[in-house]
Amino acid sequence: METKFTVRRAGPGDGDVLGGIHAAAWETAYAPFFDPEFAADGIASRRTRWHARLAEQDATILLAEADGRPVAMSVHRASSTRPGLAEILSFYSHPASWGTGVAAALMAATLEHLRADGVTRAHLWTLRDTPQSRRFYIKCGFAETGADRPYDFGDGNPLTQVEYERGC
Repeated sequence: METKFTVRRAGPGDGDVLGGIHAAAWETAYAPFFDPEFAADGIASRRTRWHARLAEQDATILLAEADGRPVAMSVHRASSTRPGLAEILSFYSHPASWGTGVAAALMAATLEHLRADGVTRAHLWTLRDTPQSRRFYIKCGFAETGADRPYDFGDGNPLTQVEYERGC
């Protein structure tokens, strides 16, 4: 049976769902880069931060569902550093959904939202040392811009992020 993917705007009641997706994805992809105690704190904070983020309404938050079950999320808004571009600030799928196609469906919907808003180009940053995410963004038509930057998650040990960009 084929999985049906749907994408919708996240609503006020989706904070726990977004937190669960973010925490699970971050634990699998990013926690290995950190001291175990710092990683555990980071996972816990990701579970609880989305209620406030939804209340801020400063970005578009999309939630992708596979057969009605929320499994992936994206966040985008106008770029604060690249005038005229949108920035995809967060893009996570639950590790149990990796390889199902839901992330590709969510990216397509994210880009469609940007086009509908009149945006013609988008950029994002991802960790240099996460080859799975980098392959995904390339598969979705993003290309490295050549820019990189240090990003400190709060433990005082910055990791290198690389920038990707594409037309919408």
